[in-house]
Amino acid sequence: MTNLKVHGPAPADLDGDLASLRGDCARMAPHWAAPEKITSRPVSPSLIHGVNVPAASARLLEAMPEYGN
Repeated sequence: MTNLKVHGPAPADLDGDLASLRGDCARMAPHWAAPEKITSRPVSPSLIHGVNVPAASARLLEAMPEYGN
């Protein structure tokens, strides 16, 4: 059995309109911090030693028209 509890002034209508969704997002925004921007640096090709792909995955990709021949 599902216990649906409604906390706070959020509307009880689960099929709310866009305005109520935007209001929900605006109320939640202060609770979430954006992470610091992480910049990745290019990797030298000499550091890349290869990729191991399971045989089943290779067969699957080979059978797909856009990856095949």
